This record gives sequence, C-alpha cells and structure tokens, in this order.
Amino acid sequence: MPRPTHSSKPSFALSIDTFLSTDSTWDWKRFSAKWDVEAQRATRPRLSVASLRFLIFTIYRRLFTLAYCANAFAFIIVMVGSREKLLTFVNAAGINLLVCGLARHPQVVNGIFLTICRISQSAPYFLRKKAAEAYHYGGVHSGCGVAAFLWYTGLVGLLSQDYWMNADSTIITIPVIVLAYVLLVVLIAIIVVAHPTLRAKKHNQFEFIHRFSAWLAVALFLTLLLVFSDQARKPEGLSLGRYLVKLPAFWVVLAIVVTIIHPWTLLRRVQVQPEHLSSHAARLHFDHASTDFGKVIGLSKHPLKDWHSFATFPDPDGKSFSVIVSKAGDWTTRCIEEQPTQLWKRGVLMYGFIHVMRVFRRVVVVATGSGIGPCLSFLSEKNCPQLRLIWQTRNPNKTYGPDVLGLVHQLDPNPLLIDTGSSGRVNMVPIIQELARDFDAEAVCVISNPYLTKKIVFELKESGVPAFGPIFDS
Repeated sequence: MPRPTHSSKPSFALSIDTFLSTDSTWDWKRFSAKWDVEAQRATRPRLSVASLRFLIFTIYRRLFTLAYCANAFAFIIVMVGSREKLLTFVNAAGINLLVCGLARHPQVVNGIFLTICRISQSAPYFLRKKAAEAYHYGGVHSGCGVAAFLWYTGLVGLLSQDYWMNADSTIITIPVIVLAYVLLVVLIAIIVVAHPTLRAKKHNQFEFIHRFSAWLAVALFLTLLLVFSDQARKPEGLSLGRYLVKLPAFWVVLAIVVTIIHPWTLLRRVQVQPEHLSSHAARLHFDHASTDFGKVIGLSKHPLKDWHSFATFPDPDGKSFSVIVSKAGDWTTRCIEEQPTQLWKRGVLMYGFIHVMRVFRRVVVVATGSGIGPCLSFLSEKNCPQLRLIWQTRNPNKTYGPDVLGLVHQLDPNPLLIDTGSSGRVNMVPIIQELARDFDAEAVCVISNPYLTKKIVFELKESGVPAFGPIFDS
C-alpha cells in the first residue's frame, strides 16, 4: 500500500477514527474486516514457498523431527546389530519418557528461557531472531514422546515374539505380556488425544486424559519393570533389589516419578482479590508472590480438574500481580460471574512466549481482546524494548476499565486503539506493516486467538516483516 504522503510520520492516536483522519490516502476498504477477531474459523492456506517455510517447516516441527529421527536411526542400528535388544529397548523408552517429561517441567522451561533469552540486545540480529524461537521447545516434548512409543512398540514386539516362539521361557510370563499390552493401549490413547486438532476441539478432555493416562503409564511401566526384573534376576541368582540397582531403566523411571511429583508438592490454594471489569472480563489480583516479565500462572478451581494458564503483569505496588480473564469458555465465564476469592495454583510461575521479546530493541505489539494481558507484562521488564502498541477490542474503556487503559498508556503513550464497537473489526495487517516500517521495528509480537495469531504472523512473515506469536503448544 502507498505510504502516507505527509512529510512527517503518521501519528497513531487513541482511536481508529483519529488515525484515519490524519491522512486521506489511507484506503479504508483494505482495512475492512474480513476477519472476526474472536472467531476461529480456519481456512486452507494457499500452498507456496512461504507456507512451506512458515506453516509446515516450523521450528516446532523441526525439533520434533530431529528428536524422532535421531531415535528412529538408533532404533534401526539396535535392531540390526545389538544382542541385548530387550534391555536396550527398555532403557531407550524410559530415557525418552524422561526427556518428554522434563521438557514440560516448569523449572526446566524457565531454564530454557533464562538461558536462550539472556542474549544481549546488541548481539547480531540473526542470533536474536533465532533466540526468539525458544518458545517452540514443545517440539522436543512431543518428539521424544512419540519416539518413546516407537521404542516401546518394538519392546512389545520382542516380548510377544519371545513369549509365542519360546514356550519354555520363564522370564516372559503372562503377567508381563498383559502389562505390556495394557501400557501400549494407554500410550496410544495419550498420543491420539494430543493431536492438535483433537486437542483444540476437546481441550478439557485432552487435559484430563493426557494427565491421568501419563500417570497411569508411568505406574504401569514401573510395575512391568518390577515383574520382569523379578523373573530375570533368578537365573543370575540376584535379589530383586540388586537387579534393579543395576538396571538403568529403573533409575530413569524413578527420575520420571520425581519430575511428575515435584510441581504438585508446590500445590497451594491462594487468595484472590477479584475485580469486576465488565460482563466480559475480570481482573484477578494475587499477592502470594511477585512476577517477572513474561511469566504465566496456572489456575484451577479444583486441582484434579481442568487447569488454565494466564499471563501475569505487575500491579502498581510492584509486590503483587494480576491476570485478565475474559469470556472464552465455561471456566472463564464462571470465573467472571462468580468472582472467586480463592484458587489453586501449581508449581512456580513459568515463562511464556512473550518473554522472548526481551531480545529485541524495538517491537510493535499487536493484541486483540484480552490478549492485552500478556502485553502488560512488559511493564515488569527493566530493559524493556521501545514499544508501539496496536490493540483491537470492543469498547476498551467499558470492557476493561480505566485502570487497564492507564497501564496500556504506560506501555505506549500514544497507542493505536481500534474500538470494534464503533468502527467494526478491521484487517490489521496493512496497519501493522506500515507501523513496523515507520517505527523501524525489529519484531512484531502478536497476541490473539490461535487462528488469528497464526494468520497474522504468517501474512507478516510472508511480506518480509519479522513476526512472532504463541503457538498451540507454547
């Protein structure tokens, strides 16, 4: 689109009407809303080099592929040359399950962000862009999870072969076979419900099945090891304890158990000070801890039911923090209507996607609706990059209140607020492109619903604008 014809850069003022009135050359039809910022209607993207690069060969999928292919290569080598296939398969399956669990552990995730995102803003730009991809770490989790299933399937095949081909076997007994196949079914269930499509449509069911099936899988794996070891030790004349001590898979399973239990040892019921903003949104204040730039908190009304993650931002006192909850489902709707005074939190505050923005010097921040919550986290960053803000939402003052608007103006004294209640929803991509050029932004940060985030980030990258946004697994 043509750049503004006036001599100075355009003034991005408080409302879209003011913004448009600054220059008659802006083509409003190009900004007219074909996108619903709150709907998530997916359309099939056109196939192109950009779609292959930015939609298919993402960093997440590259990490997944690397983890899985490395294991597949090792699998082939073991199948061809190893004489101790059985124990090798047991150990490999256990190690992959451990790495899979560690990649989701809050302390490990925080370590990933603290290590990668400590790169200086004066470092070469291409290194900082790579560091900003740290939130794709979930590719390791899923890659090792599927690789563990590969190794375990091979193990079940070996056990079955030995059971049916060697009638005199005293090690591979009926209890071993039964446990092996039950665990195989559990692992299949975990992988099936974790598919992104099913996970998005049935998130509560995914979370319930994924969590409790994972616990069951670890318990079954440990039981299988104990039953198998009890039979395998007899020809060697060892006690069960001595045999297990020499078995690497046993120590790996114990490490997995510690990884699972540790966050739950930090389970607490914390006090909440609810602040009713509107029928669409609420702000929850917490004083049990302070927050840091880009951290999220997991909240639940019941510790064994569904958990929801919210981005945190500091309160003015600097000691407490808040989250913004907007209507996005049954849980959030009840939270707004019932105004809870106590909620459960688990583990420690964990770094989320937006923390990667600290590696850039100049950032355009784009948000829709309650996506402004994560953006307010910039207020807690001491070395905050220079920011310009675009926020598209319905009736911002009425929906989120003057206090939230005041925090928005702390981020950017002259933000572009698009009130969809008066102007309708607009195509923000051309506006973002123009502002990114005029501001000389190193990155664009997009926080919206999953579909719109993916769409905006893709169109910006396709046009050559470096853009980042959370993915379903960040």
